[in-house]
Amino acid sequence: MVVNKVVTFGEIMMRLSPPGFLRFGQARSLDVIYGGGEANVAASLANFGLPVDYVTRLPDNDLGDACIQFLRQHGVGVNKIVRGGERLGIYFLEMGAVQRGSKVVYDRANSAIATIERGMIDWRQVFADADWFHWTGITPAISAGTADVCLEAVQLAKEMDLTVSCDLNYRKKLWKWGKMPGQVMPDLVRHCDVAIGNEEDADKVFGVRAPETDVTAGVVEADKYHYVCEELAKRFPNLKTIAITLRGSISASHNTWSGVMWDQGEFYLGPTYDITHIVDRVGGGDSFMGGLIYDLRTYGDDRQKALDFAVAASCLKHSIFGDFNMVTVAEVEKLMGGDVSGRVSR
Repeated sequence: MVVNKVVTFGEIMMRLSPPGFLRFGQARSLDVIYGGGEANVAASLANFGLPVDYVTRLPDNDLGDACIQFLRQHGVGVNKIVRGGERLGIYFLEMGAVQRGSKVVYDRANSAIATIERGMIDWRQVFADADWFHWTGITPAISAGTADVCLEAVQLAKEMDLTVSCDLNYRKKLWKWGKMPGQVMPDLVRHCDVAIGNEEDADKVFGVRAPETDVTAGVVEADKYHYVCEELAKRFPNLKTIAITLRGSISASHNTWSGVMWDQGEFYLGPTYDITHIVDRVGGGDSFMGGLIYDLRTYGDDRQKALDFAVAASCLKHSIFGDFNMVTVAEVEKLMGGDVSGRVSR
């Protein structure tokens, strides 16, 4: 039996972080791993046992090779990656703690994917054995070329009858190439079936804001995001499912975490987890997306369960160093079942 794949597309970067919670100025060495929004989703899906191909453009050098090896180690398909360009993008991450927030410094100008052009990826061949395509708002923010190639991909994906999902993922530091997200994202999102975002993405990208909310207050009122979902559904009638992750930021080390989902007029509230000692919050939204795609694609009939799975999966991500969510379906289901003890499994 042939099982169709999920395909994700975007930029993967080398992540350089001072060990532990050291500040940049204290660091005398940096931990090296790799990560990026769509690659993080691919890794989640591979961990959950789904076949997944990650598509990007990497330089044809040793760093590009190391990045591919890293993806292979996590079960992600790499055969559709194209090679070329000058360099691998880098991001530096200083891990925050308590009242000191994390910091990210990008070094990704003129990266291999930033100089990508239409025709460099054979999307028809990429999608030949796929039934789902995922991208994020990070990709079209990188350059005019990535925006153009992303549009090329979503248009063909819909023509070939794939389910298309996106994470709105607003990144202020990236939209520097001449257009703002409101000028680019609508043409992309109108081809999507599923969309997610965090508390601020819909506001920053489309000007849709939950009424009377303050995301810095530490408490997020889930029911107020019903309005956000309804407004997005009005603007993009092709969207069947819209989800919002809800982070209450009490401190850099202590967050509450939940989510809501709108599905063809029905509204669902997810559970709320109190995450008191965050190990690494990078990739939290990506792990939510990975959980949502997994459950919708594998089961598809119980929307509440799909939301609960996504929230639980992304809750667990906060306990794991790195961008990738290294958890299994069984571990997510254990948390969904109410086991929050963290006891040793012997």
